[in-house]
Amino acid sequence: MDVLMLARLQFATTTVFHYFFVPLSIGLSLFLAVLQTRYLSTGDEGLKKLVKFLGKLFLINFAMGVATGIVQEFQFGMNWSEYSRYVGDIFGAPLAIEALLAFFIESTFLGLWVFGWEKLSKKLHLACMWLVAIATTISAFWILTANSFMQNPVGYHLNEATGRAELTSFGELLTNSHTAYQYAHVFSGALATVGFFVLGVSAYQILKGREKQLFNIAFKQAAIFAFIGTVAVAGIGHFQGMYLVQEQPMKMAVADAHWNTSDNPDWAIIAFPDKANGENSFALKVPGMLSFLSYSEFGRQVDGINDIQKEMVAEYGVDDYVPNVWVTFYAFRVMLAGGALMLLMSILALLWQRPERLETKHGYLKLLIPSMLLPYLANTGGWLVAEVGRQPWIVYGLQTVSEGVSRVVPAPAVLLSLLGFIVIYSALLVVAVRLIQKTCREGLADGTIEQGPAMATAG
Repeated sequence: MDVLMLARLQFATTTVFHYFFVPLSIGLSLFLAVLQTRYLSTGDEGLKKLVKFLGKLFLINFAMGVATGIVQEFQFGMNWSEYSRYVGDIFGAPLAIEALLAFFIESTFLGLWVFGWEKLSKKLHLACMWLVAIATTISAFWILTANSFMQNPVGYHLNEATGRAELTSFGELLTNSHTAYQYAHVFSGALATVGFFVLGVSAYQILKGREKQLFNIAFKQAAIFAFIGTVAVAGIGHFQGMYLVQEQPMKMAVADAHWNTSDNPDWAIIAFPDKANGENSFALKVPGMLSFLSYSEFGRQVDGINDIQKEMVAEYGVDDYVPNVWVTFYAFRVMLAGGALMLLMSILALLWQRPERLETKHGYLKLLIPSMLLPYLANTGGWLVAEVGRQPWIVYGLQTVSEGVSRVVPAPAVLLSLLGFIVIYSALLVVAVRLIQKTCREGLADGTIEQGPAMATAG
C-alpha cells in the first residue's frame, strides 16, 4: 500500500475507535445530571447509590475516550501536514478552543464531582455534574465546527501569495449551516446511545434480581432518553439528508447508489453497485421513495452519480469524484437498520417500563443487553457515510485527500504506527469492556467510587 492509503486507514481506525466512547460520554453526563437532580429533590439515598454506580461506568468510558482521542490531533501534523499547512489557521482555531475551554472545564469539574461527594454541598456537587454535561456538549460543538469546515468551507479566503486558506470571518465559521445539522444529529445520537446503554445495564441487573426498584427508575429514564434520541436522530437525519442533496449531491447519490438522473426515482433497499459500468447489477427498490427522501415530496428529479461526476469534472478538473460506493451505500443502510431497530426497542421500553410488566418480559430484557450495540453500529455507519462519502475531498471543493497527505513520511513508518495503534486500541477496548462488565457484575454494592486504574487514566 502507498502512504496515502495507509494514512487514511490509520486515521479511520483511530477515529472509529475513539468515537465508540464519545456519544456515551455526551449522553451519560447529561443522564447523570438529570438523575442526580432527582436525588437532590427527593433525598432518596438509593438514587445516590445509583448515580455513583453509573458514575463508575461514566469514568471508565471517559478515561478511554481521552486515551484514544489524544492521538487524533497529532495526526494532522504528521500524516496530514500538507492539509494542516493549507487550512491549519482555520481548522486549528476551534480545536484549540475545545481543548483550552471545554475540555478543561469538563475534566476539572469531573474531578471535583468524583472526589467531592462528602466534601461539597449537595447543590454545589450537583452543579459540578451539570457543568461536566454542558462542557461535554460544548466540546462536541467545537469539534464538529472544525469538521463542518471540511464538509462545507465558509468564512475564508485563499491567499495566493502563501498558497493557504485564511480565516476571514469567525462568525461564519460558527454559524456554518452544516454544523447545525451535524451537531443536532450527533447530540440526538448521544441521547439514543446512553438510553440503550443504561437500558442494557438495567435489564442485566433486573434479570439478576438486584435492586429492582432502583434499576426500574434507571430503566424508565433510559427509555425516555432512548425514545427521544432515536426519534430525534431520525427526524434530523432526514432534514440533514435533504440539506446534503443540495450541498454534497455526490455523497447522497452514492449513499443511495443512484446512478442516473431521473424524475421520481426509486430508492434501493439493497443493491450491488457496479462502479465500472456506472450502474447497479442488482437492486431491490421502493418506487418513488428516493424523491421523497431527497425533497420530502414525490415526483422530483434527483441527480445521479454519473451526471454529478460530469458536472464536477467541468467545475474542478479531471478526477474521479465518486467515493467508494459499496462502503458508503452499506454504511448508510447499517445506520438506517440500526435506527429502525432502536426505535422499535425504545417504543417497547416505554410500553413495558412498569415493574409489573417488566417482570413478565424476560425475553425482551435479555434482548436489550446485546441491543446496547445498536447505537454503536449506527453511529459508526453514520460517520463512515460522512467521511467516506466526502472523498476524494479532504476539504470539500478546495483540497483533495491526496493533496493533504504528508510528503515526507515514509510508508513503512505509517504502516508500523498503524499496526501499533490497532494493537493498543484493541487492548484498550478490551480493558474498557472488561471494566464495564466487572462493574455491572458487582452491582450497586455500597456505591462508592474508588480511585483505580480508570481514575488514574482519567486524571
